[in-house]
Amino acid sequence: MTTAVTHLWRLLKWGRTLARHGALQGIERDPLTPPAVRRLVKLARFGTRQPEEPDYAHALQAIGPAAIKLGQALATRPDLVGEKAAHNLLTLQDSLPPAPFPLIREAVEKALEAPLDKLFLEFDEVPVGAASIAQVHRAVTIEGRQVAVKVLRPGIEEEFATALETYEWAAAHLETHGGDEAVRLRPQMVIAHFRQWTRRELDLNREAASASELKQNMVAEPGFYVPDIDWKRTSRRVMTLEWLDGIKLSKRAELIAAGHDLRSLAAILVRAFLRQAVIDGFFHADLHQGNLFALADGRIAAIDFGIMGRIDRRARLWLAEILYGLITGNYERVAEIHFEAQYVPRHHNIAEFTTALRAVGEPIRGLPVKEISVGRMLEGLFTITRDFDMPTQPHLLLLQKTMVMEEGVATFLDPDINMWESAEPFLREWIRSELGPEAYAADRIIHWTRALKKLPDLIDRIDHYFPAPGAAPPPLPTAQVEVTELPKPRWRDFLLAAGGAAAGAAVVFFLI
Repeated sequence: MTTAVTHLWRLLKWGRTLARHGALQGIERDPLTPPAVRRLVKLARFGTRQPEEPDYAHALQAIGPAAIKLGQALATRPDLVGEKAAHNLLTLQDSLPPAPFPLIREAVEKALEAPLDKLFLEFDEVPVGAASIAQVHRAVTIEGRQVAVKVLRPGIEEEFATALETYEWAAAHLETHGGDEAVRLRPQMVIAHFRQWTRRELDLNREAASASELKQNMVAEPGFYVPDIDWKRTSRRVMTLEWLDGIKLSKRAELIAAGHDLRSLAAILVRAFLRQAVIDGFFHADLHQGNLFALADGRIAAIDFGIMGRIDRRARLWLAEILYGLITGNYERVAEIHFEAQYVPRHHNIAEFTTALRAVGEPIRGLPVKEISVGRMLEGLFTITRDFDMPTQPHLLLLQKTMVMEEGVATFLDPDINMWESAEPFLREWIRSELGPEAYAADRIIHWTRALKKLPDLIDRIDHYFPAPGAAPPPLPTAQVEVTELPKPRWRDFLLAAGGAAAGAAVVFFLI
């Protein structure tokens, strides 16, 4: 078991790197920082030269792969790291020098249990991309298909395990000794969420399954394409998928030169994201420009399915109503949803919360995205969470981070797009289908169907405990008890009749 001294040494070493990039200034200046943490920060920065502007992204890149991924997670937490730091972390480049090819060849052959030349006709030694967790090589299978092969970096699991152990130790101590604010921010939950996130990214079988599920869901959006998985050449440490020839959405000039309709691409992206997040509840949570391509036929294709988000139906309904309420200015309903979902503790005043929401929503209604300061809007929303003691909701924070990222890509393609206006008809129709009379009727039919399925078992139980006249009574769990026999009702006939009547009434009611 790792000792406290080892954890403190790691934190101090990482702290020195952060200090050289000015990344500890915000922690030291924050009046809510616990005294013990402030003392550790002062020790870490002792003797270093402080830049005028902190550079959190480059600091984490200098520390290593686990820190890079933690930085990406913290980019979703302006309430924890501050709005400026979160904005800087969004620029974090997930790239490192590639691992030597002999190590990659050995990893592929071990993972797929076959020599490389038995699996591929060609396999490029130079990767097309090298990130903190894995790198990607272009290849041609023995069947002649062009594919992309994603391979985990050798030793990456051990590196993450070491870092996570110290992150968890630090989060537990911060929550124990950091006061009420640290408890509200839930640092242990943040790290637990981060562990779950990285566990998925370190299992390429899981990533392949996520891609397959997303592809199945996105059949309803033909403009959004997900590549096929080559399951024969996929394992926990290697994933092989269809190679895509397209133009990255970051290359605006190339998109225009190729004749792409940028406004159409932006609309496809918005609609695809809304379908994933609101209708399916399973969304690609890393929709930056490097993971999105415009194909020759005008479709958008996505890659890199390591970070995915999932929201249950109840939370999606709340989300849709919240977004629709902000679009239409119905702040009272948005406030009610927050209280119904118990996002806001009951001791707060709903009218005051409504006013706080109005202060955030009104300045941005009706404006094109290019005139909306997303940072200012998020700053306002996270101020509300602090003022109203709202506990952190990790799944919604991941969604929010993805929305900001996706909004940035859509705006890059079409600066005049209004995300609210693009979302309004989609959300209105979905809310109607989920909360309208048709949805109510469908829910009631499902309820009655489930109830009817339980009738046979219920009838058998009643027959056991209430046998027909003249039949032997069931054994009693207690000693002999004198019982006066009474006429037994015909329970089976009664329940069958009642069940049939109920089902018939339900069908008639929903058909009227």
